This record gives sequence, C-alpha cells and structure tokens, in this order.
Amino acid sequence: MMVMSSAARLSDAPTEHAPPRFGGTTAPTRQELLATPFRSPRPSLLEKSLALRGKAAEAAGALGLESVGDLLEHVPRARREARTVVALTPGETATVLVEVRSIAQRSVRRRGMRPLVEATVSDATGPMQATFFNQPWLVARYPAGTRLVLHGKYEGRNRFRVSHHARTEEASAGADEVSHYAATEGLSSTQILALMGQARDALTEVVEPLPGRLRAAERMPTRSAALEEMHFGSRAADVDRARERLAFEELLLLQLGLLARRAQRNSDARAIALSNPATLTARWLEHGLPFVLTADQQAAISVLSSELAQAQPAQRLLMGEVGSGKTVVALYAMLRAAECGAQAALMAPTETLAEQHFATISALLGAEPATLALLTGSTPARRRAQVLSRLQTGELSLIVGTHALIEEPVKFASLALAVVDEQHRFGVRQRAALDAKAPAGYAPHMLHMTATPIPRTLALCRYGDLDQTHLRELPLRRSPIETHIVSGPRARERAYERIGEELRAGRQAFVVCPLVDEPDEVGAGDARAATAEFERLGSRELRDFRLVLLHGQLTHREKQAAMAAFAAGEADVLVATTVIEVGIDVPNATVMLIENAERFGISQLHQLRGRVGRGKHPGLCLMCGAKSSERLSALARHDDGFELAEIDLRQRKEGELIGVRQSGLGQFRIARLPDDELLLQRARACAEALIALDPGLESPDHVLLGRQLALAHGEIAPRPIAA
Repeated sequence: MMVMSSAARLSDAPTEHAPPRFGGTTAPTRQELLATPFRSPRPSLLEKSLALRGKAAEAAGALGLESVGDLLEHVPRARREARTVVALTPGETATVLVEVRSIAQRSVRRRGMRPLVEATVSDATGPMQATFFNQPWLVARYPAGTRLVLHGKYEGRNRFRVSHHARTEEASAGADEVSHYAATEGLSSTQILALMGQARDALTEVVEPLPGRLRAAERMPTRSAALEEMHFGSRAADVDRARERLAFEELLLLQLGLLARRAQRNSDARAIALSNPATLTARWLEHGLPFVLTADQQAAISVLSSELAQAQPAQRLLMGEVGSGKTVVALYAMLRAAECGAQAALMAPTETLAEQHFATISALLGAEPATLALLTGSTPARRRAQVLSRLQTGELSLIVGTHALIEEPVKFASLALAVVDEQHRFGVRQRAALDAKAPAGYAPHMLHMTATPIPRTLALCRYGDLDQTHLRELPLRRSPIETHIVSGPRARERAYERIGEELRAGRQAFVVCPLVDEPDEVGAGDARAATAEFERLGSRELRDFRLVLLHGQLTHREKQAAMAAFAAGEADVLVATTVIEVGIDVPNATVMLIENAERFGISQLHQLRGRVGRGKHPGLCLMCGAKSSERLSALARHDDGFELAEIDLRQRKEGELIGVRQSGLGQFRIARLPDDELLLQRARACAEALIALDPGLESPDHVLLGRQLALAHGEIAPRPIAA
C-alpha cells in the first residue's frame, strides 16, 4: 500500500506497549492495559477547515468536504492495487508512492501544447521517469525531495504517464492496495488520498458513540480504529471488519430513530378505544362471510382486535400475498369502529381502486346494519353534499374514498380508524391530513396496507416504526396460476391460440401493454401500446371475440363503462395498461397476456398475474419477453410473493429499486443492502434493547449515542410514517 497501514506502524512500536492487532481476539494483559495512555478526544479539532484553495476548495465543497472531520468521514468506495516501481508491468494502471530526484520541463514542437514536465522519481525498489502533461508549473511545485502519490499508466521502458498526482507525507508503501475515493473535477481520488495522509493524526479526536457494553457484546472496534482501517488498512479482512463496524452504526442509528419515534408517538397520542363487546363483528365473522378465513387472516384479526381496544393508537402494516384477503381483515377493523359508535375510513390512491374496494366491501357486508358510502373526485355534487352531511353527523359509519377524504370540507363526527391502501403512494402530508380528521386531542388507529409483499430489509428500513402483519396463506378458493415466457413468433402464435381456447370455453382474458399510445419519438423499441393492440387484435387474432379498452387517459365514465362491461361478462377481452394492477376482481378471467413484460418489475408482474385465477378455474399468465431474462424466469419459477420480493431486491439492488430514496435503502454511505441484512437484524435487536432500557437515550452510557442519533436523523419527534 502506498500509505502505511496501521498494522505496519504498530510493528515499529515497543512490543511491551503494543495494543492488539486491529480486530484481534486476544485479550490484553493487565500490564498492557496499565501501560496504555488515557486521552480524551477533542472533537472541536475536527471542525478545522481543510487547507485548500481555488478549484480544489470548490471541488471539495461539492463533495461536502469542508472540514477535517468531513474528510475523515469520506470513506473509500473501492480499493486500488498499490505498486512498487520494480513491480510495475507495461500497460497496467497503478498507484505508486515515490520521491522526486530531479524535475524539469521539456518543450514540445506541437503548436498550442504546453511544455511537458519530466521527473525522475524513485522508491526503495528503484527509479523511473514520470511524465506530466500541460502542467509546467509543477517544476516549481515539486522540487527534488518532494514525496508524491502518483496514479497513472506504466508504459514500459521505465516510463510512467501520470494522470493524477498529489503531495504526501508518507515515507514508503505499506500494503498491496490503496483507497480509492469518490472524487470530482478539481479534486482527484489521488489528491484526497494525500489529504487523508495529512489528516491521519486527527483520527484520535473522533468520538466513540457506541456504548462500551454494546461494542463488547457485538465484538466491534472503536469508530476511530474502524475509520483508520478503512482509509489505511492493509489486510482485506480488517478492512471488511472496519466497514462492518461503521455499517452497523449506520443501521443502528436508523433503527433507534424509528423505534424512538414510535415510543414517543405511543406515549404522546391518544386514540378512541374500540373496546365494546363484539356483537356485530362476531355475527359477521360467523355468518356473514361466504368463505372460511385462512389461519393468517384469523391471527391478524385477533391481533387487531387487541390493539384497537387500547387507548394508544395502533400503527400496523398489513402486507400479504396477492389475493391473500387483506381487504377482509381491514373490513373487520372498520366494523369494530362502527359497532363502537365511531367511524372508519379507507383511503385508496386511485378512483378505480376505491370503487373496487367499495364494491368488495358492499358485497362482504351483506345485510349487516353498517352504513357505507364512496367519496371520490368524481362524486356528483348533490351526492357529495349528502355524504359530507352524514359524515359530520355520524350517521355514516364507513367511508371509502380517494384523496377527496382529506379535503378541508370533509368533517367526521368521530373518526377512530383510518385504513390506507397502497400507502407508499401517499405523501407524509396527505396521511397527516387524514390523521387530523380525528376528534380534537385524538389520533386515529392506523392500518397501512401494501399491494404486494415487501422484502425484509426494506420493511425494516422503511416501516421500522410500524408493527407488521404478514398474510402468506392464500384462500382455498384461489386457483393455481401457470406462468410461461412467450418468446418468438411461434410461441406468440401459440399464446393467442391458448387465449382463444379459454375464451371459447366461456372464460375471459386480459391483454396488458406498457404504453397507452404508440410513441412518436425514436428509440421506443418494440413497446406495444394498448390503443394499437386493441385495434390490431380486434381485426386479427381475436376478431371473433368482444374486446374493450381501458387505460388511464379515458374519462371516469369511460373507465367505469369498460370495467362494468368486462365484469358483467359483456366483453371477452380487456385490453389495458397497468391500471388493472390492483383492485380488479373478475373471477371468470383466467388468462393474461403481458406485452413487453421485461419493462415491468417483478412485484408489478406478480401483482398483474394475480388478476387471474381468482375463481374456480386455473389461471394462465403469458409474459412476452426474452427467455434469458432473470426477472421473467423468476416469475415463471416462483409463485410466492414474499420470495419474489427478496429475489427482486437481490437482482435490482438498492440503486434501482423503485422509491429507493424514500425507502431508506439508498440513504446509506457504508451499509450495503440487501447484502447486510444480517447486520441490519443485529442492529434492530440492539436498538430494541436500548430503547426498552432507556427510551430517551439519556443515561450517561447513551448520551453520545443520542447525540449521534440527533446529528444523523434530527431530533426525535412524533410524525407521520415517512413516504
């Protein structure tokens, strides 16, 4: 390594005072402990500004490097091989640490080109000639005796073409690799590495936020030791341990923030306790449902019943497999509010989904005496006025709607429960507005629902301050879905034949396209549009059947007419975009063809195919795309949504995951999710133990950790779940 490692420096120290090797497991003797000097960090020294000027200072500012502390926290993003002069091979790009023996400029005959600078440089293994282009001022900047970090290409014949360079105080190389940093124009990784060498002594001023007992239990090194190893470490295993230590702290702070926020919200907020005897709900569960609940549904209802009876507001995330019956569980909670003389609201992100929920709940209610209404942006003025009046007087117990529910004129008499479907599609302010509809001094119980399962890591990062319920079991009435990849003309021809077979058997089909209209721009590829496919299929492959079109650009009335025709069996095929992704329930639909399936994510494809196989006949999903696609192959092999969610996260990583910046996965500088899932689980367990012991992190052992938490995530305050 071009910068001496901590291990190399320690080897020069007197053996009787040498501390254990970084990450070592050998306990120090009593004599070693007594000989170790005590000193207290002086974090104010880390606030010292970096000694940079001009473009370098501007570049450092763009990277957020204003102080010595900022610099030390700028951890490497990779490792580069460090070389000695004698070990260089022609054509390789490498980093070397050398000393200037002589330096001079040489004029170039080419017009407009500045003189070259050529320097004889050497390390302990020998000399070579280094060439700098278009920088004649380096002759004065790097006189003989200057130590340099050089990065560039070795061209053979003892000549080295320099691309990046900087002064360094290091005397010799100490390892096989060097740190490589995120850089920008005006400040290269090589320059940052040199700055790190100058700031190395300041690592002793880094404050340790983790309590000693926790570090001992988790076998974690100190923060300063981990930072030093990240920047200057020579052993790959030690660098990995250092990264793990810093990643653990990052994950721990996130979990502490989430859990502390939940604890404070529970202590500060009051809810209407839904504790009246269960008469209506007991009758509904026993006689009102046309099917038997799954064990998962029964367990979820039992947990909700207990939580809703408390005066603290429930905050629960209900996620489940596609078709696992989340709406039934949500309706039970809503009916508990109604039989306790209070009100419940279900808010959905689209009118189509809200209407589907309204229809489903209306059917499930049967003859139960619970008043129900629908409120969306398309509700006629007269009907809207009636709904608002009945809500305000308490005559209306249950309401389903869209964003219209949180508009200013909407007043509830006694809102006790709010159910938010596809809650990730609502912003913090929108959910806060729904909270504000509860009576003064109260907060509603909140039940959040997701359309598809969420990976464990994402659930912990994004919804860590919610209690969570999983519905994995599918109802017995659900039929299996067979999934195939359709690739090539012959396979497509056979796909249309299979659709025709299903239709002639009296069943129905979906054709899903990624676009509404064919794009005018070049580069759209072979993406198929719903409007064009509707016309083409109606005149060719499916000309003997009745087709209807549905997409987001239709008017509300047109959408209603299309859905009503398909649901009533008046249309055989629904050609649509992904507006059918959630909330569409047509038991007679058994086959779905998804065009350009590779344009959709795994969870979206799984959600789409969940629209078929909802009746007594098996479902068939045909995905048009390349057989080599890992994403489509995963869908063809697996039907478990929770397993597919994990596969999706592994394939896409955090950088490509939809909503990643809001989810919490993309916020980490050091942690790597989902790779660090086990580390995240350890951090969660430690956070739970710390909050249970000291909710405010106010004890002397936890004060520094609490201060670090405030720096990382702000002061803990009760607020709506982040989007």
